[in-house]
Amino acid sequence: MVRSWYELPEYVRLKRVNGLRLSPDGTRLVAPVSGIAPDAKTFHSALWEIDVRPEAEGGTAPHRLTRSAKGESSAGFLPDGSVLFTSARPDPDAEPEEKPKAALWLLPAGGGEARRVASRPGGIGAFTVARDAGLIAFASATLPGSQDGEDEAEARKARADAGVTAILHESLPVRYWDHDLGPDHPRYFAATPPAGPEDGLGEPRDLTPDAGKALINAQGSLTPDGTALITTWDVPVGKGGHRSVLVSVDTATGERTTLLSREGYDLGSPLVSPDGRRVAYSLGFEGDYDGEPRDYQLWVLDRETGETSPVHPGLELWARDFAWSADSGSLFIAADENGRRPVFRADLGSGEVVRITGDDGAYSELNPSPDGRYVYALRDAWDAPPAPVRLDAAAVDGGPAYLRTPGSELTMPGTLTEIETTADDGTRIRSWLVLPEEASADAPAPLVLWVHGGPYMSFNGWSWRWNPWILAARGYAVLLPDPALSTGYGQDMLRRAWGKWGPRVFADVIAITDAAEAREDIDAERTAMMGGSFGGYMANWIAGHTDRFKAIVSHASLWGLDGFNATTDYPPVWEHEFGTPLEQPERYLLNSPHLHAPNITTPMLVIHGDKDYRVPIGEGLRLWRDLQLYGVESKFLYFPDENHWILTPGNAQVWYETVFAFLDHHVHGKEWARPEHL
Repeated sequence: MVRSWYELPEYVRLKRVNGLRLSPDGTRLVAPVSGIAPDAKTFHSALWEIDVRPEAEGGTAPHRLTRSAKGESSAGFLPDGSVLFTSARPDPDAEPEEKPKAALWLLPAGGGEARRVASRPGGIGAFTVARDAGLIAFASATLPGSQDGEDEAEARKARADAGVTAILHESLPVRYWDHDLGPDHPRYFAATPPAGPEDGLGEPRDLTPDAGKALINAQGSLTPDGTALITTWDVPVGKGGHRSVLVSVDTATGERTTLLSREGYDLGSPLVSPDGRRVAYSLGFEGDYDGEPRDYQLWVLDRETGETSPVHPGLELWARDFAWSADSGSLFIAADENGRRPVFRADLGSGEVVRITGDDGAYSELNPSPDGRYVYALRDAWDAPPAPVRLDAAAVDGGPAYLRTPGSELTMPGTLTEIETTADDGTRIRSWLVLPEEASADAPAPLVLWVHGGPYMSFNGWSWRWNPWILAARGYAVLLPDPALSTGYGQDMLRRAWGKWGPRVFADVIAITDAAEAREDIDAERTAMMGGSFGGYMANWIAGHTDRFKAIVSHASLWGLDGFNATTDYPPVWEHEFGTPLEQPERYLLNSPHLHAPNITTPMLVIHGDKDYRVPIGEGLRLWRDLQLYGVESKFLYFPDENHWILTPGNAQVWYETVFAFLDHHVHGKEWARPEHL
């Protein structure tokens, strides 16, 4: 157990398990595990193998499979057990490249050196493998007009030689999270598996030469026999918006057929059943301005009849992950519920839905075993980082059997408990509460309220970016509530604040803060507040509506909603709930924090990354300027090369150090101490 991990230099060095894949025969687990690079300036990932048996059954220690300066990710398996992965590592058997792109590599099932089996001038992104045939379909960014790999390479070189970086857009989106889109866009290619131990993939076939922007963020799944690729496909709906439909692409001819389209809904995450008969998919509803809020359901399409049916009728579950059972008769679903993310088993024949985990875990990366006995997954919780586990597929409210992990096993510097209260409208509001070890009635701890992002999510599991134990190790208690708009409590929790974010969520978080402050081990006179993204929006709203907090930290936050509307990376999603400022100004006037700037007196720390395209830097700059105009004691921590999240080790440490210094100054009355590298 690592006992001093909450010291920042140690924290950024922890190994982090980021995924999990089970081999076709059920005997091997492979996981991308990230860690700090040798230069200590970045993180990079390597593939590790994990024994499928717990230690009590003879399970051995994990061992590392890959090692390179560029790192490896996105593991998958061929039918023979060979491991496929993507990496931008240089190929020793090819001409040196100035800036190598991510390529597809193969690690033989029996061990040995990995070799590059496919590359493209625009790199290789997501890939999927046909369960039985071994055909591989992969996505690659391709310039418009390119006919083949040689043509693509020449077009890229000509653009670079001409010194052109401009991009001409004719439709949304223009940007996504932290990167510009275009001038190249994803296409799907299909290739046969290597014919021999020294061969690469067969010659890739361009399945979607006319894709344009239709495959941005697409998710695809091959049928077991490799004859069809089922993928999402974006179609325009007017006013710059689009929706996703499901299409089937013939891998031999490229002929594309629309399988399913539903007006007003986005269809996503298609997953073909092992027998090839059905496709599980998500049915996403972005909400209606005058009607129901956002919703997310899991459905199944019968490929033979075209019939569709819900997987969990009557249950308001937001499936965050799902996987088919080996016999194609059930789906395993990880869904938010009451501040956890349990795993459910949905029998498609009987319609019965059973929760197979009954602990406090948040599960992801579901991998059912081929014999039907187990589900392998990653489990995390607020007091445990992601780690591989084995679940009994037939259990009811069961628990996990832990596998030996390549990650970090940690001892928490405090305790985790749960509290709840009743909001003014009678709704139950629950929260996790992280307490430092020394908190007691004789030594009550100062409290920091955190509000989660999203807002359509739940504070139900471990976070590497916002980790409350880092604060607990310094004597702070941290409150992690699920107010209105949180998932895992049914659609009524969303209806309560649909279109009225500020007033309703504010009332909920203040009610649960009152409940926390009423505890004997909490010092109600020393309370601060922090939030990022939607949590940052609430930080700004709270600042304009109460002076009860000693300090407020606002990270990547929404401030002037009228300006945010047109500059976020995909405005149409936002407009389902808020409309547009000129045509429907009411919700902007009701909910925009900037309109309450004159009321702010609480000291504020504003944090923003310049490469944040979800909540653009203009929001942080405008907030900072308004605080200065109204004479609010404030500071602005600006990251020129970070995005919505602070991802590099050095910047992550500075982020925490600045937050500590700000809280210590205003909560404890300590002298302000500027972090060393600032």
